[in-house]
Amino acid sequence: MIKKILLSSIPLMLLLVGCKSASVAQKLEDPEFEDVSVHDPSIIKSDDMFYIIGSHMQFAQSKDLMKWQQISNSVSDDQLFKDIRAELAEDFSYAQTDTLWASDIQQFKNGKFYLYYCLCQGASPLSVIGVAVSDNVDGPYEKIESFLYSGTSPQFGEEYNAAIHPNAIDPHVFYDNDDKLWMVYGSYSGGIYILEMDDETGLPKDRDTYGTHLLGGNHSRIEAPYIQYNDQTGYYYLFTSFGGLDADGGYNVRVARSLNPDGPYEDSEGHMMSDVKGKYGSLFDDGSIQNFGQKLIGNFVYSGIEERNGYISPGHNSTYFDEETGQYYMIFHTRFPDNGEYHSVRVHQMFFTEAGWPVIAPLRYAGEVINDYTPAQVVGDYSALIFNKLISDEASTPQAIKLSKNGQITGDLSGNWKIADENSQYDAEVEISEVVYKGKFISCWDENQHKQVMTFTGTSESGIPLFIVKNEG
Repeated sequence: MIKKILLSSIPLMLLLVGCKSASVAQKLEDPEFEDVSVHDPSIIKSDDMFYIIGSHMQFAQSKDLMKWQQISNSVSDDQLFKDIRAELAEDFSYAQTDTLWASDIQQFKNGKFYLYYCLCQGASPLSVIGVAVSDNVDGPYEKIESFLYSGTSPQFGEEYNAAIHPNAIDPHVFYDNDDKLWMVYGSYSGGIYILEMDDETGLPKDRDTYGTHLLGGNHSRIEAPYIQYNDQTGYYYLFTSFGGLDADGGYNVRVARSLNPDGPYEDSEGHMMSDVKGKYGSLFDDGSIQNFGQKLIGNFVYSGIEERNGYISPGHNSTYFDEETGQYYMIFHTRFPDNGEYHSVRVHQMFFTEAGWPVIAPLRYAGEVINDYTPAQVVGDYSALIFNKLISDEASTPQAIKLSKNGQITGDLSGNWKIADENSQYDAEVEISEVVYKGKFISCWDENQHKQVMTFTGTSESGIPLFIVKNEG
């Protein structure tokens, strides 16, 4: 059966790769990426094929996470239901919309595939979540039931309060490490919630509750929850997107962690994420939430290389763990500098620091495998991107630095760098302007420079990411 979370330890073969003798960088070739537009991509693998499903019933597939093929572009183009308009007629009517929002597919222990869909009016949290089932990942799906509503409370008999009750959209369904099934969901409004589910019916075990509140509220712009377990750290990681998804919205991905799937979740500074919400009576108060959570990626621009040389409003991610190789991936959509609302899917490899916090490679996945690099492979001229915790349409821009063999950093910024000793697999540290970023060096393919380059990804104690990318001239 398919699992979208880690249920076993990293294989011995991966640990052997980390020995100090393995210092020859893997040779990468131009992968000739093939891109698709799937907003809010949620990933699942079936047999040897990856699939992503998103809003508007956008659906795509790939064998290697680099070359994607679009299967469906819209509800009108839907390939997953026999007749989606007829099948979900009551839901379209309730949510007063003609489209669907972020969906998710999970394979249950019975081998069947369950598609969790949602519809929302958009200008208000008038929304519904339901589930459909199929014998095949690509359908056809048959509706089981629409089971969770917001905007009114037909199943709870109480007046809906959008400041404290969730918007019933953005579902992600997953098995925890004890094979219990959960659904995390929510966007803006009353925040992110989680429900324990029944994997015999696909429905909530308790039909009289919205579940447990995890974070957000008072209409704060937090959405797109996705939970990944890591057996090596023992933590569940809750990924969310902060800010607005438009090109000027400052969308960015953040993460918190917990020892339990239903929380409580904390960031690296010990903030309880259940307390993170907008001020009482406020609407979209980004200032109240922007200092919390580990930020993984936000707006950035690499200047003077070529068009689309950065990301704008990257977010609404899912993750995938490959049990055979021990590799993690983060999948998300992003917009691009000076390209309006056009968006495309990106996949970046994800790693965990010695302290157990995720970081992502600065460049999109091109088949690279992390290695133990020598100092001689690292020294050189780099572009450094230092992010911040602000939720803003401003983009981080590169600053020129040089990493010298004596461990010094000079240029527009100053500091030090080092590769960890042989007892810390792949770990490295970069200190810039008296801030320490712990993470990894990894040799990646740079589609802007059209060549393989060394990179570093790291995070500070306060949860601010750092990307550095080598300039090969």
